[in-house]
Amino acid sequence: MINSSQKKEIHPSRKAFAKVDDFTKDETWRIFRIMAEFVESFETMSSQGPLITVFGSARTKPDNIFYQEAEKMGRLLAENGYGVITGGGPGIMEAVNKGAFEAEGNSIGLNIALPSEQLPNNYQTESLFFRYFFIRKVCFLKYTLGVIVFPGGFGTMDEFFEAVTLVQTEKINRIPTIMVGKKYWAPLLEWQKNAVLAEGMINQDDLKLFKLVDNAQEAMDYLLECHKFGVQNTVK
Repeated sequence: MINSSQKKEIHPSRKAFAKVDDFTKDETWRIFRIMAEFVESFETMSSQGPLITVFGSARTKPDNIFYQEAEKMGRLLAENGYGVITGGGPGIMEAVNKGAFEAEGNSIGLNIALPSEQLPNNYQTESLFFRYFFIRKVCFLKYTLGVIVFPGGFGTMDEFFEAVTLVQTEKINRIPTIMVGKKYWAPLLEWQKNAVLAEGMINQDDLKLFKLVDNAQEAMDYLLECHKFGVQNTVK
Protein backbone atom coordinates (compact mmCIF):
# COMPACT_ATOMS: atom_id res chain seq x y z
CA MET A 1 0.00 0.00 0.00
CA ILE A 2 1.33 3.47 -0.93
CA ASN A 3 1.36 6.02 1.86
CA SER A 4 0.79 9.75 1.38
CA SER A 5 4.49 10.68 1.47
CA GLN A 6 5.23 8.25 -1.36
CA LYS A 7 2.45 9.70 -3.49
CA LYS A 8 3.97 13.18 -3.24
CA GLU A 9 7.48 12.12 -4.18
CA ILE A 10 8.56 13.52 -7.55
CA HIS A 11 11.00 11.64 -9.74
CA PRO A 12 14.38 13.47 -9.97
CA SER A 13 14.21 13.50 -13.78
CA ARG A 14 10.88 15.31 -13.70
CA LYS A 15 12.31 17.95 -11.39
CA ALA A 16 15.51 18.38 -13.38
CA PHE A 17 14.43 18.06 -16.99
CA ALA A 18 10.65 18.09 -17.50
CA LYS A 19 8.78 21.29 -18.17
CA VAL A 20 5.23 21.34 -19.45
CA ASP A 21 5.02 24.97 -20.60
CA ASP A 22 4.29 25.48 -24.28
CA PHE A 23 7.23 27.68 -25.27
CA THR A 24 6.10 27.96 -28.89
CA LYS A 25 3.23 30.33 -28.15
CA ASP A 26 5.65 33.19 -27.35
CA GLU A 27 8.20 32.61 -30.10
CA THR A 28 7.17 35.53 -32.33
CA TRP A 29 7.38 38.05 -29.50
CA ARG A 30 10.68 36.56 -28.36
CA ILE A 31 12.17 37.43 -31.76
CA PHE A 32 11.29 41.11 -31.27
CA ARG A 33 12.75 41.07 -27.77
CA ILE A 34 15.99 39.59 -29.14
CA MET A 35 16.13 42.20 -31.91
CA ALA A 36 15.61 45.02 -29.44
CA GLU A 37 18.42 43.77 -27.22
CA PHE A 38 20.79 43.54 -30.17
CA VAL A 39 19.91 47.05 -31.39
CA GLU A 40 20.23 48.69 -27.98
CA SER A 41 23.56 47.01 -27.16
CA PHE A 42 25.05 47.64 -30.61
CA GLU A 43 24.15 51.33 -30.49
CA THR A 44 25.81 51.74 -27.10
CA MET A 45 28.91 49.63 -27.73
CA SER A 46 29.73 51.09 -31.14
CA SER A 47 30.74 54.42 -29.62
CA GLN A 48 32.98 53.23 -26.79
CA GLY A 49 36.41 53.41 -28.43
CA PRO A 50 39.26 50.86 -28.24
CA LEU A 51 38.30 48.09 -25.81
CA ILE A 52 39.79 44.94 -24.32
CA THR A 53 37.57 42.18 -22.93
CA VAL A 54 38.61 40.60 -19.64
CA PHE A 55 37.07 37.38 -18.31
CA GLY A 56 37.42 35.74 -14.90
CA SER A 57 35.62 34.31 -11.90
CA ALA A 58 32.81 36.11 -10.09
CA ARG A 59 33.86 34.35 -6.87
CA THR A 60 37.37 35.77 -6.46
CA LYS A 61 37.72 37.81 -3.24
CA PRO A 62 39.65 41.10 -2.87
CA ASP A 63 42.36 39.46 -0.78
CA ASN A 64 43.13 36.99 -3.58
CA ILE A 65 46.24 37.63 -5.67
CA PHE A 66 44.25 37.20 -8.88
CA TYR A 67 41.80 39.94 -7.81
CA GLN A 68 44.75 42.25 -7.16
CA GLU A 69 46.34 41.42 -10.50
CA ALA A 70 43.01 41.95 -12.27
CA GLU A 71 42.66 45.38 -10.66
CA LYS A 72 46.16 46.19 -11.85
CA MET A 73 45.19 44.91 -15.30
CA GLY A 74 42.29 47.35 -15.49
CA ARG A 75 44.54 50.22 -14.44
CA LEU A 76 47.27 49.31 -16.93
CA LEU A 77 44.78 49.05 -19.77
CA ALA A 78 43.30 52.46 -18.96
CA GLU A 79 46.75 54.04 -18.68
CA ASN A 80 47.60 52.68 -22.12
CA GLY A 81 44.48 54.05 -23.78
CA TYR A 82 42.22 51.01 -23.70
CA GLY A 83 38.77 50.73 -22.19
CA VAL A 84 37.70 47.47 -20.56
CA ILE A 85 34.73 45.17 -21.07
CA THR A 86 33.76 42.76 -18.31
CA GLY A 87 30.66 40.86 -17.32
CA GLY A 88 29.91 43.61 -14.83
CA GLY A 89 29.70 41.37 -11.77
CA PRO A 90 31.83 40.81 -8.67
CA GLY A 91 35.20 39.07 -8.36
CA ILE A 92 37.62 39.45 -11.28
CA MET A 93 35.06 41.52 -13.18
CA GLU A 94 34.79 44.01 -10.34
CA ALA A 95 38.56 44.19 -9.97
CA VAL A 96 39.12 44.99 -13.65
CA ASN A 97 36.33 47.57 -13.70
CA LYS A 98 37.68 49.11 -10.50
CA GLY A 99 41.21 49.43 -11.85
CA ALA A 100 40.03 51.08 -15.06
CA PHE A 101 37.45 53.26 -13.30
CA GLU A 102 39.93 54.62 -10.76
CA ALA A 103 42.40 55.34 -13.56
CA GLU A 104 39.63 57.35 -15.26
CA GLY A 105 39.34 54.90 -18.14
CA ASN A 106 36.35 53.55 -19.97
CA SER A 107 34.89 50.77 -17.81
CA ILE A 108 32.03 48.82 -19.36
CA GLY A 109 29.96 46.13 -17.68
CA LEU A 110 27.79 43.71 -19.66
CA ASN A 111 25.48 42.68 -16.86
CA ILE A 112 23.07 39.75 -16.83
CA ALA A 113 20.61 38.39 -14.29
CA LEU A 114 21.71 35.00 -12.90
CA PRO A 115 20.33 32.77 -10.12
CA SER A 116 23.51 33.44 -8.13
CA GLU A 117 26.72 35.49 -8.23
CA GLN A 118 25.71 38.29 -10.57
CA LEU A 119 25.22 41.68 -8.96
CA PRO A 120 26.48 44.72 -10.90
CA ASN A 121 29.65 46.21 -9.42
CA ASN A 122 29.99 49.92 -8.70
CA TYR A 123 32.89 50.67 -11.06
CA GLN A 124 31.19 50.97 -14.44
CA THR A 125 31.16 54.06 -16.62
CA GLU A 126 28.68 52.31 -18.92
CA SER A 127 26.35 49.51 -17.84
CA LEU A 128 24.33 47.31 -20.17
CA PHE A 129 21.81 44.74 -18.99
CA PHE A 130 21.07 41.55 -20.92
CA ARG A 131 18.37 38.93 -20.77
CA TYR A 132 20.03 36.64 -23.32
CA PHE A 133 23.48 35.14 -22.83
CA PHE A 134 24.15 34.80 -26.56
CA ILE A 135 23.63 38.53 -27.25
CA ARG A 136 25.94 39.38 -24.36
CA LYS A 137 28.54 37.00 -25.80
CA VAL A 138 28.36 38.73 -29.19
CA CYS A 139 29.10 42.07 -27.52
CA PHE A 140 32.06 40.64 -25.60
CA LEU A 141 33.83 39.83 -28.89
CA LYS A 142 32.33 42.10 -31.54
CA TYR A 143 33.76 45.27 -29.98
CA THR A 144 37.08 44.07 -28.59
CA LEU A 145 40.68 44.32 -29.76
CA GLY A 146 41.85 41.54 -27.44
CA VAL A 147 40.82 39.03 -24.79
CA ILE A 148 42.45 38.54 -21.40
CA VAL A 149 41.43 35.53 -19.32
CA PHE A 150 42.00 35.39 -15.57
CA PRO A 151 41.35 32.24 -13.51
CA GLY A 152 37.71 31.18 -13.39
CA GLY A 153 35.26 28.32 -13.64
CA PHE A 154 32.90 26.95 -16.27
CA GLY A 155 31.79 30.38 -17.51
CA THR A 156 35.34 31.67 -17.89
CA MET A 157 36.48 28.54 -19.71
CA ASP A 158 33.43 28.72 -21.97
CA GLU A 159 34.30 32.30 -22.90
CA PHE A 160 37.97 31.43 -23.49
CA PHE A 161 37.24 28.41 -25.69
CA GLU A 162 34.59 30.29 -27.66
CA ALA A 163 37.03 33.11 -28.45
CA VAL A 164 39.75 30.66 -29.51
CA THR A 165 37.32 28.56 -31.54
CA LEU A 166 36.03 31.58 -33.46
CA VAL A 167 39.60 32.53 -34.36
CA GLN A 168 40.51 28.91 -35.18
CA THR A 169 37.53 28.58 -37.53
CA GLU A 170 38.20 32.03 -39.02
CA LYS A 171 34.79 33.36 -38.08
CA ILE A 172 36.47 36.38 -36.51
CA ASN A 173 39.80 38.08 -37.13
CA ARG A 174 42.66 36.99 -34.92
CA ILE A 175 43.11 39.13 -31.82
CA PRO A 176 45.52 38.74 -28.89
CA THR A 177 44.14 36.16 -26.46
CA ILE A 178 46.02 36.07 -23.17
CA MET A 179 45.65 33.73 -20.20
CA VAL A 180 46.90 35.09 -16.86
CA GLY A 181 48.11 32.72 -14.14
CA LYS A 182 50.56 30.03 -15.24
CA LYS A 183 50.11 27.77 -12.23
CA TYR A 184 46.31 27.91 -12.43
CA TRP A 185 46.04 27.22 -16.17
CA ALA A 186 48.94 24.76 -16.49
CA PRO A 187 46.84 21.59 -15.94
CA LEU A 188 44.37 22.69 -18.62
CA LEU A 189 47.15 23.32 -21.11
CA GLU A 190 48.80 20.01 -20.29
CA TRP A 191 45.47 18.26 -20.98
CA GLN A 192 45.24 20.08 -24.31
CA LYS A 193 48.72 18.88 -25.27
CA ASN A 194 48.62 15.36 -23.83
CA ALA A 195 45.05 14.45 -24.73
CA VAL A 196 43.45 16.80 -27.24
CA LEU A 197 46.53 17.34 -29.40
CA ALA A 198 47.78 13.78 -28.92
CA GLU A 199 44.46 12.41 -30.20
CA GLY A 200 44.55 14.70 -33.23
CA MET A 201 41.57 16.77 -32.14
CA ILE A 202 43.52 20.02 -32.66
CA ASN A 203 46.70 20.98 -34.53
CA GLN A 204 49.98 22.13 -33.04
CA ASP A 205 49.37 25.61 -34.43
CA ASP A 206 46.09 25.85 -32.53
CA LEU A 207 48.08 26.04 -29.31
CA LYS A 208 49.66 29.24 -30.64
CA LEU A 209 46.30 31.05 -30.76
CA PHE A 210 46.72 32.18 -27.16
CA LYS A 211 49.53 33.29 -24.86
CA LEU A 212 50.05 32.19 -21.25
CA VAL A 213 51.55 34.77 -18.89
CA ASP A 214 51.93 35.03 -15.14
CA ASN A 215 50.70 38.51 -14.24
CA ALA A 216 49.05 41.72 -15.40
CA GLN A 217 52.27 43.44 -16.44
CA GLU A 218 53.27 40.54 -18.68
CA ALA A 219 49.80 40.56 -20.22
CA MET A 220 50.05 44.29 -20.88
CA ASP A 221 53.51 43.96 -22.42
CA TYR A 222 52.33 41.18 -24.75
CA LEU A 223 49.22 43.10 -25.77
CA LEU A 224 51.26 46.18 -26.64
CA GLU A 225 53.70 44.06 -28.63
CA CYS A 226 50.79 42.57 -30.60
CA HIS A 227 49.44 46.06 -31.33
CA LYS A 228 52.84 47.57 -32.11
CA PHE A 229 52.06 48.01 -35.81
CA GLY A 230 48.31 48.52 -35.59
CA VAL A 231 45.12 46.83 -34.48
CA GLN A 232 42.18 44.99 -36.00
CA ASN A 233 38.80 44.24 -34.53
CA THR A 234 37.11 40.88 -34.70
CA VAL A 235 34.55 41.58 -37.40
CA LYS A 236 35.50 40.26 -40.83
